[in-house]
Amino acid sequence: MKIYTRSGDKGETSLIYGHRIPKDSIRVETYGTIDEANSMIGLGVSYLRDATFQADDLIEQLLIIQRELFDLGRDLATPVEKVQESGYHVGSEKTARLETFIDSFDAEVPPLTKFILPGGHTAASALQTARTITRRAERIAVSLSKEEQVNPEIQRYLNRLSDYLFVAGRAINYRAGIVEPEVDFS
Repeated sequence: MKIYTRSGDKGETSLIYGHRIPKDSIRVETYGTIDEANSMIGLGVSYLRDATFQADDLIEQLLIIQRELFDLGRDLATPVEKVQESGYHVGSEKTARLETFIDSFDAEVPPLTKFILPGGHTAASALQTARTITRRAERIAVSLSKEEQVNPEIQRYLNRLSDYLFVAGRAINYRAGIVEPEVDFS
């Protein structure tokens, strides 16, 4: 399969099953932003592979999430009439799994009493950046859902994913022995 097709040179792209839409459509913006978050998560995984602390569970979870983000993109790139035939690829069980991951890390790190500044370990920084990209994807998905029918689980998944990325970043800093600087509003 060639990487280029020239079919998008005039500002359109194909959805699954060949339906063409403008590249600046809100649907393409949604799954493009999810792809951006996925790439940043991949950067975080790359940093974790070199970590001097135990990170195997994080890497395993993040790889699951990366695959699931492709499922979100697949749901968004499939025309509604075809989804009705085949069903959605992202269901509540994937969101529930994220909640299990969140609860595990939340129990590992000290409780928050104040806002913290994003940063710390490079992997944590990458995941905090992925979190903000995920929040943007969620906002765009909300806008899309006002215009077109979309899998309602996508918004829930993205909302939970941003929570996961936040607490996973905290767990990375905790395991790396990095103290998270608190926000001082004085």
